[in-house]
Amino acid sequence: GHLDPGSHQRVLMKTGLILLIIGHLNFIVSTLVHGTVLRFVVDPRDAISLQNAVANTASIVSALLTISCGIAALMLSRYLTPAALKWGVFALSAGSSLSCLSCLLALAVSIGLTLGTQGRALLAPCTVTNISRECPFDPTRVYSSTLSLWTISLLLDLMEIVFGIRCLLLTLDLLYL
Repeated sequence: GHLDPGSHQRVLMKTGLILLIIGHLNFIVSTLVHGTVLRFVVDPRDAISLQNAVANTASIVSALLTISCGIAALMLSRYLTPAALKWGVFALSAGSSLSCLSCLLALAVSIGLTLGTQGRALLAPCTVTNISRECPFDPTRVYSSTLSLWTISLLLDLMEIVFGIRCLLLTLDLLYL
């Protein structure tokens, strides 16, 4: 059945706040990966490094979409009557959920490729001499740090999907669809 307006307001507010927090966390994690590692290793001629960069950039964009969805859900929790706002939250939550699903799959592929190649694409810009390895970044923990941050981003994408679908279902209920 349909929820009463007071219940919709509380649930939408909680869902909007969760989307806002999760979106910001995913944005921070994804930009950390991009700023510390991927900006140095992206090579358009290397398919693996290009896929890593595209997956990470898509994760940043989907996090921004999730943040927008959270803000719109918070606005809708305050003002339940405007139909345009309901449709806007519906579109944002559907787009955010689909975007996060594609990022989840892309990050899973990046993690798999990185594990499969033992980080070859991450350490490609390094030149190895007899004595040391020269890199434009600190290579000591690149492999484990990148995989850890991608795993965190993967889990955050999964949470974004769950709460985006929850927001979508709440909006469908408000639209009586």
